[in-house]
Amino acid sequence: MPAPLDPDDLDTGTLALFVGSAAASAVQDHLTACGFDGLRMSHGYLFQHLIDGSPTIRDLAAALDMTQQGASKAVAELERLGYAERRPDPQDARIRRVALTPRGHEAVDAARRARAEMEERLRERLGAHGLDTARSLLGDLLDEFGGSEAVRRRRVRPPR
Repeated sequence: MPAPLDPDDLDTGTLALFVGSAAASAVQDHLTACGFDGLRMSHGYLFQHLIDGSPTIRDLAAALDMTQQGASKAVAELERLGYAERRPDPQDARIRRVALTPRGHEAVDAARRARAEMEERLRERLGAHGLDTARSLLGDLLDEFGGSEAVRRRRVRPPR
């Protein structure tokens, strides 16, 4: 087994980024193992807007700070993979709304299960108090760097 990383070798922001990236990779691996092929971390930024709503491409582009062409391309990819679909707006058939398919909702559920399993493994490794302390510190760091409001509002944007 490789030697553990010395946390003093990295600044706090980079260490937190690498922890988050490793956790996201573990979720991606779990999704692939469960048969949810083709999903990438970047798709999660779209999924966050589709879980509780059916935005338009324009809405997605604005929320993700990207062009409508880029949002449309990302949605088309999720459509090809079977995770999202475009539907006519109930009040105006000229407007198309993007929604998760049943397979998309299943992928969300599988990702939530994977995160819950990770939390349990961390609780076993760190103890309840240790995990609560780590989560509190990470929450404080998120506040410090101005990211809490975006998380609360499900408005996290892809890194630039």
